[in-house]
Amino acid sequence: MYVILVYDMGERRVAKMLKLCRRYLNWIQNSVFEGEITKVKLKELLSVAKKFIKEEEDSIIIFKRRDEKWLEKEILGKEKNSLDTIL
Repeated sequence: MYVILVYDMGERRVAKMLKLCRRYLNWIQNSVFEGEITKVKLKELLSVAKKFIKEEEDSIIIFKRRDEKWLEKEILGKEKNSLDTIL
């Protein structure tokens, strides 16, 4: 499945969440990740996140699609993790 994951964390937990999400998805903007992921891997990611998230303060939002081709994406300005940025 294709997901977009967005999170809002307290300052002390942001770095942990960034590092965790980078193991599973592509970082596209501050606190925003996207990419193909299996149900099992998504469940694993969320299981680890639940160990340090403070549910009364933090949030994680996941948008799911069967396939990226069903998602129209428009970018204004420079894409944060485009090939030009990496190379």
